[in-house]
Amino acid sequence: MLDKLTERALSALFPPTCILCGAPGHAGLDLCRGCLADLPRNRPCCERCALPLTEGAAGLCGECLRAPPPFARCRAAFRYEDPIPALVSGVKFHARLNLARVLGACLARSLEDLDERPGVIIPLPLHPSRLRERGYNQSMELARPVSRALGIPIDARCCARSRATAPQVGLEMAARRRNVRGAFEVLRPPQAEHVVLLDDVVTTGSTVTELTRALLRAGVARVEIWAVARTP
Repeated sequence: MLDKLTERALSALFPPTCILCGAPGHAGLDLCRGCLADLPRNRPCCERCALPLTEGAAGLCGECLRAPPPFARCRAAFRYEDPIPALVSGVKFHARLNLARVLGACLARSLEDLDERPGVIIPLPLHPSRLRERGYNQSMELARPVSRALGIPIDARCCARSRATAPQVGLEMAARRRNVRGAFEVLRPPQAEHVVLLDDVVTTGSTVTELTRALLRAGVARVEIWAVARTP
């Protein structure tokens, strides 16, 4: 209740302003109606891994038909197309945490049709060295508005990135899988059988797949992936 009153007071003092064009915000977001409508929503997409599909396609992509991933489902609000890469980069590398609030709110709105609510949200963990370097975990910052909007608690302590890995950017799929193999550990099983891993962008799915396997080995029954964006 207090949080909502605070948000209303702040909105009155500082009205939402579009982060893309500077026009007045719409529906409580720092995005105007036009810019919000123009964002590249991820549909149609694979029902399992959220891979963008061609117009008119439906169901599962070829890869999920051949070898389904261990997670039950991936939900991504947007395709990784302009202006999403610049917004994600602003959060991840330039500490523009106001963008995390906007992207997290958009992700939460894309999940309003949930048929089954998970027990906890687990932000994808950073290695301690990367966390010290950056000063924050971008997945955690994205998870905060999702947690508030959907009323699902965050558990940021059950999992850890126990091995520092090279950046995934530029690596082929096989190299990505090798790069993150054994990179995560479950410090204690989360207090839920159904959990969500939340990340900024899913590319090949190697990183979230590796942590999913660790959670399943620890006794979690169902793992979903939520992300701001999915690459083609």
